[in-house]
Amino acid sequence: MLRIHDPFLRGQLATAALFSSLGFQYATWASRIPALKSDLDLTSAEVGFLLMAAGVGAAASFPLVAVLMRRLGSRRLSLLSTLGLTLILLALAVAPNYAIALLVMCVDGVLVGCLNTAMNAQGAALETTYERTTMAKLHATFSGGSLAAALLASGMNAANSSVIAHFSVAALLLVLLAASARTGLLPDEAPVETERKQARTGARWTLPTGVTLWMCCAMAFGTVAEGAMNDWSTLYMEDVALASEQVAPLGIAVVSGAMVVARLFADGWRSRWGDGRVVVVGSVVAGAGLGLALLAGGVVPALLGFGAVGLGVAAVTPCVYVAAAKRGSDTLTLVAAMGTTGLLAGPPLIGFVASASSLAWGFGLVSACVFVVALCGTRIPWEASAPRTEPQRAE
Repeated sequence: MLRIHDPFLRGQLATAALFSSLGFQYATWASRIPALKSDLDLTSAEVGFLLMAAGVGAAASFPLVAVLMRRLGSRRLSLLSTLGLTLILLALAVAPNYAIALLVMCVDGVLVGCLNTAMNAQGAALETTYERTTMAKLHATFSGGSLAAALLASGMNAANSSVIAHFSVAALLLVLLAASARTGLLPDEAPVETERKQARTGARWTLPTGVTLWMCCAMAFGTVAEGAMNDWSTLYMEDVALASEQVAPLGIAVVSGAMVVARLFADGWRSRWGDGRVVVVGSVVAGAGLGLALLAGGVVPALLGFGAVGLGVAAVTPCVYVAAAKRGSDTLTLVAAMGTTGLLAGPPLIGFVASASSLAWGFGLVSACVFVVALCGTRIPWEASAPRTEPQRAE
């Protein structure tokens, strides 16, 4: 087995395995929604409530995740929640009826909240320990995991249409990812002792501060925009921009591609200009680019606007997660819960707006959301200087 001697690289790869796991698990079940709809004989409305169940679970997970983070620490919680999400895939594959499927998806939302908080805590601790930026690259691996899941789904559909067979293979890969992450994650600093100290000082159940609320707002609106672009861009290209069936899928390709590329370079931007400027300027670029594309209409403006959104919002969640982690595990847990909720609840929200008016107005709401993120970014006290991206030279 390959031994990695650089402790930062070892921790980076281990944490990347967690991010990849979350993206992989999410895209795995999302890719089989049509099959699940057919197997359980669901209506479109029931599918919508099935998706909302995950968002409800994520929103309700905050108190539990806060306790688990204090008791277990981010390392143990991330590994346990990854294994739990593996079991979720298997449970969803054999769910006998709609009621059980709703329960499974609700538990999925809770476990996503657990892993989302724990893995971002690991990423923030990695930056703090080694004074090197990496969070944006870690978030890029989430997109990489989603891409891998989509490719696996395509291959499994071609070889065997069975959902059980597909989810079993995916579950095995998730176990392998968890095993690869286990030895490289950073140890926690006595979570049980930390909980006792918080209990003695009375700081265990405090109301969120104004800064925390601004972080929650930035995270919620940023992930609403991110989730909506991923889920609705193809339909916008077909119904509003009037793109052909061959061109329409380029919408999500442009958004995803721009986001991955931006996240690969965003750590350098953070070191050069600081997290606050990256968030505010990026959000303005995203909101203005999409708004102008909606006003102009047509296929090419839409693709350019989608690319602006991918580039602009890519660094929002990594930067906000780092800022939240520096204020403690409870702040990180609350902000992560808002992020998960926004990501899962955003697409149905845009759908409701589109149903009441039009999809163009739904995307107008996305543009407004990223402008709100820019406003929130001006209210968050970012670090004065970002850590370096290059490794330190040994003396």
